[in-house]
Amino acid sequence: MPARRTVVGLVALITAGLVWWTQGDGATPETAPSERDTPSVQQSPSSPTGAASSSQPDRGTGTDPDSGLPRVALADLPPEAAETLALIDAGGPYPYAEDDGVFGNFEGILPDHERGYYREYTVDTPGLSHRGARRIVAGSADELYWTDDHYSSFSRIVR
Repeated sequence: MPARRTVVGLVALITAGLVWWTQGDGATPETAPSERDTPSVQQSPSSPTGAASSSQPDRGTGTDPDSGLPRVALADLPPEAAETLALIDAGGPYPYAEDDGVFGNFEGILPDHERGYYREYTVDTPGLSHRGARRIVAGSADELYWTDDHYSSFSRIVR
């Protein structure tokens, strides 16, 4: 009987380990920062520096008819977003080697276009020692998209 309990316990432990392993998101600080990597200062969503969730438009700016995504005014984004847009408008130089790289749209959230249509740019997050999760993605037709959750959701930027 003790051997049977040992086997059952071992099977339960292996099953729990497999569930834990398959439920993990595989996030690394470079691809999706964990909660411990976010700044400790919490800002209210109504503050201009505390960007609203990218899944909801801020101040009722509505939905973009071309992409079906919520619209967000540039003024409602963190000030670092405007700094990144100024670099994009100037054609660089960019602070990160990955900036101005091709964004593959593998998540399929943005409108479908040929590979190379979208480029991505880092928007700094104060207090982080790495690139963080905030990005601006620019389309070849000058459309701009904001994500603050590393590509899980996007909003169309309205200047």
